[in-house]
Amino acid sequence: MVNQRDNDRTAVLTAPLSLDGELQVDYRAPNLLQRILGLLRNVRSGSDLTNFQLPPLFNIPKSQLQCFGESVYSTREDVLRRCCRAESPLERLTSVVAWSISAMRPLIFGVAPYNPILGETHHVSRGNLNVLLEQVSHHPPVSALHATDDREELEVIWCQHPVPRFYGTSVETEVHGKRQLKLLALGETYVMNAPKLLIRFLPVPGVDWVGNVRITCQETGLGAELCYRAPSLIGRNRRSIKGKIIDLSSLKTLYEVDGHWDSTVTAKDVRNGEQKVIYNAAETISGLKTPQVKDSGGVLWSESAVVWSEVSRGILSKDWDKARETKKSIEEEQRELKRERDSRGETWIPKHFTVSCNKENGWDCTPIQKSVPSAPIHVPFD
Repeated sequence: MVNQRDNDRTAVLTAPLSLDGELQVDYRAPNLLQRILGLLRNVRSGSDLTNFQLPPLFNIPKSQLQCFGESVYSTREDVLRRCCRAESPLERLTSVVAWSISAMRPLIFGVAPYNPILGETHHVSRGNLNVLLEQVSHHPPVSALHATDDREELEVIWCQHPVPRFYGTSVETEVHGKRQLKLLALGETYVMNAPKLLIRFLPVPGVDWVGNVRITCQETGLGAELCYRAPSLIGRNRRSIKGKIIDLSSLKTLYEVDGHWDSTVTAKDVRNGEQKVIYNAAETISGLKTPQVKDSGGVLWSESAVVWSEVSRGILSKDWDKARETKKSIEEEQRELKRERDSRGETWIPKHFTVSCNKENGWDCTPIQKSVPSAPIHVPFD
């Protein structure tokens, strides 16, 4: 839960993670690999790192909640609109595949976003697309996302529960939770999962998305199976993706998908061998614009860019003492608020989502509102 005493701080917004993001980062501390291995020296292999706290030296100046939202609202091309406007079910499924790939952003080795605090929110608009996120659980960490575009009649509902584990020379994060894209005018719902995040320390440091993604649409009977492949020790297959678009009833392959998710991805029609580019990363996730506050009075006290504003200022100015003390203060305040709730026997209830969890289906986050309102923070168009 966010304390309302923090509402005197102003929002600090930074450029989204993008294809050229690593070139723009100049606030990283030196000797990161040595520092990281030092932090993990006493951590056992296989340990869950969910509650592992990083000092600001290893943080980028934004919350994980913001990074999660950026994957939906920060694109140069309107890939979501393309999903709605494609004429045939097969073209729409192909567009959904491209959109799902666009959510995978190149990450920066050695640094990570802040772990969101309970009740933290992030509310941003890009044109008619309004996106609202809320941290609905802290232990375990669960983030919920709801996005709507009333003009295009589309809705996105995501529930994200990352579970990072340490394996000696790497950290592997499984991203649990269902992702849904609903094309309301067509009555179609596309359900998908997320790949894993792999952070390697040795022999060559790096960050990659790896693993299998399955996309299904029961209404059209079409689906896709994608595999994000880990690079070899000599760097081959870096950021590569292979897969297929299939007829779910017959399991017949209709298109073969191949390429690199940080450059171009193609789909080849197996009937005639014709090939087309379905995703171009340079056109979609490069040169992304930083969100801007359009209505300072409408920014919630729980907004990520407000909650972490002083920590972000410390990181951006490389004032590590300020960043460390401010971050420590926020974390200690959250622990105190939890103790107060526990003493009163209270259970935290999210403001914007109804949340449930069971062993079979995991976490499920249902938006309380039918439509997300326009936000006080906007992404400018090119």
